[in-house]
Formats: sequence, structure tokens, C-alpha cells
Amino acid sequence: MRTGPISFLALLTAAPLALAAQRQASVGAGTGVVRYAGGSSFSALTVAPAAQSLSSSFYLAANAALSLLERGVWASQGRGDLWSALAQRGRTRVAVSGTIGFSTRSDGLAAGSGSALIEAVRPGVAVGAGIVSGFIQQEAGVAAFRVRGRAWWQFGAPTQLSFTSEATRFLGAWYTDVVGGVSYDGGRTVGSLWLSSRLSKTYGSTGAASATLQYFLTPTLAVEAGGGNYLRDPFQGLPRAGFIAGGVRIFASPRAMASSPSPGQPMSPALQPLVAQHRGGDTAFVRFRMPGARKLEIAGNWNAWTPTPLRAMGEDVWEAGLLLAPGTYYFNLVVDGREWVVPGGVATISDGMGGLIAVLNVL
Repeated sequence: MRTGPISFLALLTAAPLALAAQRQASVGAGTGVVRYAGGSSFSALTVAPAAQSLSSSFYLAANAALSLLERGVWASQGRGDLWSALAQRGRTRVAVSGTIGFSTRSDGLAAGSGSALIEAVRPGVAVGAGIVSGFIQQEAGVAAFRVRGRAWWQFGAPTQLSFTSEATRFLGAWYTDVVGGVSYDGGRTVGSLWLSSRLSKTYGSTGAASATLQYFLTPTLAVEAGGGNYLRDPFQGLPRAGFIAGGVRIFASPRAMASSPSPGQPMSPALQPLVAQHRGGDTAFVRFRMPGARKLEIAGNWNAWTPTPLRAMGEDVWEAGLLLAPGTYYFNLVVDGREWVVPGGVATISDGMGGLIAVLNVL
């Protein structure tokens, strides 16, 4: 039975590609090598498209790769991820997440896997449970119960630490995957470093580490590279393996980048947090221009992310009065009751789930 390893740039597209974009599509091309206990696979060419759409309450991503291996063998791999908030009770949100994946080789078998979990999410932490299943062509499928806990910490706008622990009961025995990582998204550079371990008395314990890096040559063109190893996937029959890969990626939408000014040119100011304006009382006022909006609301960490209407001032200007103590807050705008956005020209940070939130200072 031969199911993989099969592709290389798909490993890179799992990195935080252009987190500054609310919607993004890209395609990469490159080469790489995967080494595993049974030998190695070299890809002369891998083509890897990717796309994502995200907001503070929704995340959808898909990536795939088609690789030309030795002796004319073609291999493909794909993955889709969905996360969606269903309801909110105070500072706690109830959300669902799902993942599907597949792998094929022209000289081997096809395999696939999927998972579905429901979780409770609070700022910086989430706990959930669900099922994960997989199949390998000509083999009986398998399903397992999984419990997951996640935590994340933001260190300034560009850097985030993440930690995940997943306990899975697979064929009558438990194994636990523990993954920790740091990601950086600033200027022209996007990178990540991940450490993972699998702990099990029955299946044995092992570890893995990987790193990925992107550097944007232009707002729509980046070079990328990655290397390390990854754990065995029991649901698709993929063995533990090491990899190294590199290539270029073209993006459909330009990335906002900080650039050095030419000699004699003034330096462009960095984005700053929105500053609320007081008018002689305790209420701090904020204003936004949102052309074409019929309704505008603001949701932030001061009101448990519950959308609160703004007042239309005319000429596409909207205003809100906020009773907030001095400090730093985070928010999104909700346009016409459905689209969560961040206002242009305001500093943002990652919300820890692939989206962005704007920064508000009350003086």
C-alpha cells in the first residue's frame, strides 16, 4: 500500500500567509524533497493554489498541491478548514470547526480525512470536542473521538504565540498531540516556527519541528521556503517524514508593506491606533467614514463583541459615543449587519483566529 508522502508546497501554505488580508487568493510554484523511513520523494515541480476568507467570526481556507515526482508519478494533496462562531453569551462564543483533507498518487492509493468539533471560545483560549475520521482506498474507514484545547498570546501587532493540545482515542487507545509555535507577520516578512510532540503509551512517543518563511519582493510576489519534519497521520496512512521546500508565490491582492523611502523623500507614518475624542464629559466619541453603508455597528472587547449601532451623521459619516475608562481597546465594525471589517488607516492586530481587530486608545 502506497499513499505518500506526496507534496511539498502545501506544507508552506499552512503558514500564516498575508494575515493582513481579509480575503486572499494565491498560487505558488516550486520544488522540494520529502524523506521518510522507506526512502525519499523529489518533486521537480509543485503547483500549489491557496485561498482564504476571514472575519472576527468566520474563517474559511483551502489549499492544494499538485506535484510531479520521479518516474513521471503525479501526486496531489488538499485541505480545507472552516471555523464559524454560532452564538455568544457574554465573553464566551460557541463555535464549530471542521477540516477535510485528501491525498492521492498516480502509482498508489487515495486517502482522505475529516474532523468536526464544537468549542467554547473566550479571549485567548478555546476548549472543544468532536470526532475525526479517515479512510484509505481498499481499507476500512476509522473514526475517533477528539478533545482539543487551544491558547494564544499576542505580543505586539506582528508576533503571536500559539499552543494546542489534542487528545484522540484511536482504535481503543489514546494519543495526545501537543503543538506550540510562534508566528510573525510584519512588513515584508511572514514566518513561523512550530514544535510538536505525540505522546502515547500504546503507539509510542515522538516529536517534530518545522519552520516556514516568506519574503515579499513586491506587494503581490513572495519567495517562500520551509523545512523540518511532521508527525505520522494515522487517518490517511502518511508516515512521519522530513521535508525541505522552496518556491515563489503570486497573490491576487497586494499586501500592505512598510517600505524604506528613497533618499530625500519623507518617511510615511506607520498606522496608529484610533484615538477617541472627549467633548467635555465622560463620553468618548469615535467617527468613521463608510461609503455605501446603510447600517453601521461597532463591536469590541468592552461590550463582549456585541454589535452596537452608530449614528448616521450624513455624507457617509457615522458616530458613536462610548463610556470607556482610559486605556487600550480592540474592535471591529459591522456593515449592514453581516460583514465584519476594520476601518482603513487604523492600526490592527491579529485576533488569534486568523482575523484582524482594530486598536482604539481612550486617553
